Amino acid sequence: MAGTGTAHLRDDRGVLTVRDLTVEFPARGGQTVHAVSGISFDLLEGETLGILGESGCGKSSAGRAVMQIPPPTSGSVALVDQELVGARGPRLRERRAPMQMIFQDPVSSLNPRRTVRNLVAEGPRIQGIRVTDDQIREVLVAVGLDPEAVWGRRPHELSGGQCQRVCIARALMLRPTVLICDEPVSSLDVSVQAQILNLLEETKRAYGLSLIFIAHDLAVVKNISDRIMVMYLGKVCEVVPAGDLVGAGAHPYTRLLLESVPEARLADDAATSIGAVSGELPSPLDPPSGCRFRTRCPFATQRCIDEEPELREIAPGHFTACHNLEEIPR
Repeated sequence: MAGTGTAHLRDDRGVLTVRDLTVEFPARGGQTVHAVSGISFDLLEGETLGILGESGCGKSSAGRAVMQIPPPTSGSVALVDQELVGARGPRLRERRAPMQMIFQDPVSSLNPRRTVRNLVAEGPRIQGIRVTDDQIREVLVAVGLDPEAVWGRRPHELSGGQCQRVCIARALMLRPTVLICDEPVSSLDVSVQAQILNLLEETKRAYGLSLIFIAHDLAVVKNISDRIMVMYLGKVCEVVPAGDLVGAGAHPYTRLLLESVPEARLADDAATSIGAVSGELPSPLDPPSGCRFRTRCPFATQRCIDEEPELREIAPGHFTACHNLEEIPR
């Protein structure tokens, strides 16, 4: 999708700058998994950037590579003008401290042998920062937990929602400027999902955070994000303001995602189907040439085979990587 084209927003409020991020893994038989292929994006101060796509599109690999767990194969990740790629050991820990991450499965991301008190204090301890019990209690209250009720408990003694609150509290202890949320509610009950999403919104305002929110659920991403970056097979195919997604989503893959959600189609009175999408998701071991969506796109042409489309701005703040936008019913 996006080659050298980048959804740059010319703004001096950028807190995170990612350029040409590539993540590849070795596979059996000497093959290579092309998880993320040269994506670029900016995160602005105080915004939530949603990363949307189906399973296997590379969104979680991108989020982890930004955190350097593991480091990307190539590319640049600058957090408040500090380059993370290439940094190791204490230097990486110091530069990465303003960015924290919470994961999909809160229970397995917590050390089962540690109490809540020790789990929340873990980040500052690794950084060599001494924290008081009052500071730990303060952040537990901020995420909606009763310190006295959970203080000495271990993860298996808590619910999934409580464990995710502990993960958020642990991240907040280092007073980050950026919080990466990798499918943070997908493993929780629907009622608990709403509570955690509301908590993230409240925490963002209270602590002055910028968020990257990774998910495959279109409704969740749309409701929490300011901008949405749509990924397909390791590439960025569209970046659109969240409020414009339903009515203005232009890329055939974005339209496919919208058409798979009945509520989104009903909300868009002018919606026009893009037609049947055939074929299966290609393997990241051998991604298609040119546009990676071309094998499933009803509007694909020879140019889509020969030439990779670059992101281009089609409206203020709206970038799309497609050769044939004019041919797609709107």
